[in-house]
Amino acid sequence: MTDPGRTNSSRIGPARVAAFRTLREVAGGQAQPGTVLARERAALTDERDRALATEIVIGTLRWQRALDTVIEQAAGRAVTSLDGDVLLILRLSLYQLLHLDRVPAAAVVDDAVNLTRAARQTRAAGFVNAVLRTLSRQRAHLGLPPRPAAPVSSDAALGYLGLAQSHPDWLVARWLDRYGFDAAAAWVEFNNATPVLTIRANRLATTREALQQRLLDEGIDTAPTPHAPDGLLVLGGRLPDMRGDFRGLFTIQDEASQLVTRVVGAQPGETVLDLCASPGGKATDIAAAMNGTGLVVACDARPRRMRLLAAAVRDSGAPNIRLVQVGSRDDVPFAAAFDRILVDAPCSGLGTVRRDPDIRWRRSEAQLAEFGAAQRTLLHRAAAGLKHGGRLVYATCSSEPEENEHVVDAFLADHPGFALEDVRTVDPAVLGPVADARGLLRTLPFAHGLEAFFAAALRSQ
Repeated sequence: MTDPGRTNSSRIGPARVAAFRTLREVAGGQAQPGTVLARERAALTDERDRALATEIVIGTLRWQRALDTVIEQAAGRAVTSLDGDVLLILRLSLYQLLHLDRVPAAAVVDDAVNLTRAARQTRAAGFVNAVLRTLSRQRAHLGLPPRPAAPVSSDAALGYLGLAQSHPDWLVARWLDRYGFDAAAAWVEFNNATPVLTIRANRLATTREALQQRLLDEGIDTAPTPHAPDGLLVLGGRLPDMRGDFRGLFTIQDEASQLVTRVVGAQPGETVLDLCASPGGKATDIAAAMNGTGLVVACDARPRRMRLLAAAVRDSGAPNIRLVQVGSRDDVPFAAAFDRILVDAPCSGLGTVRRDPDIRWRRSEAQLAEFGAAQRTLLHRAAAGLKHGGRLVYATCSSEPEENEHVVDAFLADHPGFALEDVRTVDPAVLGPVADARGLLRTLPFAHGLEAFFAAALRSQ
């Protein structure tokens, strides 16, 4: 197959070529969007093209279901009957027509036709042209389900939440059952909004206030995060090179993720195990909370993730972190030596749909039980390394109970020597506003404006 990024594409906008190449590789099922996009962005010389390529890729993945529905209506045929490259070109082009006001419609359509020809789908060029021109004329009246007025029927609610807001029906049906329509609607709308970049000041090197001023001096506008004490929201400007003068001063880390380390509550001089530590944000935050004293043993299973972890530790300047590679099925190779253990378990990632939009399409409801079983095993293994009276913290970036409270409750049933500890007693000021009635950390998009993270504190008695 001809590569549109290499052949016969001189007339096509480079950002659209990069976006197409990224989406095609992701559609193959073996690549993560962020990894491919980073490579494609590196080949673009203009920052505007890099930004546009990113916007097209993320937006196309985010709105995929709604885009496919509209394409089917205009084409008069199922998207499954279309060639894979042709479908990708229609998706990324329609996304631009519907969501990017500054992009001229004629340029979008022309590039789509040229991309189709460059992908050796010449016979489909006329079809792509006709579909996109039709949709460009009709874009104010696409026939997607409107947001229903209350009270709403289940069908009307799911039509809006799943189809118009481009989420899987099975996932939004769960949120609808647990929280009601208004909360579920706020959740999907949150997921479809562009997230604000969030960073965490490294307390070993600076303070949040000092970092905010230094960034302002560089023309970067920030605001303190509402919940995490060391976080900053980047509101304007481009972050400086983290390998230069700002090296080690901050880490890119979601606010909800920063709250998990508050549940750990590590104190100076303690011994802490972070069992699933890569890429290192929580491990380095724990080390900073301990003022660089004591010991943090940071582990992960795969060599590539260990390299990421090692780089984060090196940049943070934390003197009290030691790295140990532990296989995903191995017993924890330590005696009961730790005051605190963090199990930030591998999970579905369904709490991070806003930042990783393709997760909504890669996960299925059946996988939740599989994740839960693996998480229970991992938590059981970790418990063996905890001192009597120590705190074991279980955390995920999942929104679903099979991976969260069900895992915790199963662990407590099997381990009578442990008891649930209310996170509000660990750090009342920070964790109180984001804890549920049982004392579990549970951030929710509609309640806190944060990704859906979960953490439980388990005390060894």
